[in-house]
Amino acid sequence: MITAKDNSIALVKSELEKLIPVTRSEEGCIRYDLFQDNDKPTHFMFHESWATRELWQIHMENQTLKDFSTATEGEVKSFVLHEMTQVN
Repeated sequence: MITAKDNSIALVKSELEKLIPVTRSEEGCIRYDLFQDNDKPTHFMFHESWATRELWQIHMENQTLKDFSTATEGEVKSFVLHEMTQVN
């Protein structure tokens, strides 16, 4: 869950969209979809699935995510990660 500052929605959305094609081409990426809240446009969420936790961890350390952090520094109110396991 990523929450942009009110005046930074376009910037944060643009930078998030840059992550999609790169991430989808990474080894082990099964799903990587970006959503924006209809009522609160500052709120974004990625729904992602990975073949293994290890491949996801490699993804989390890649340069693309570091570039996102640099490009949006000071423009994101919160970044909350929920690591979950599919039940069925």
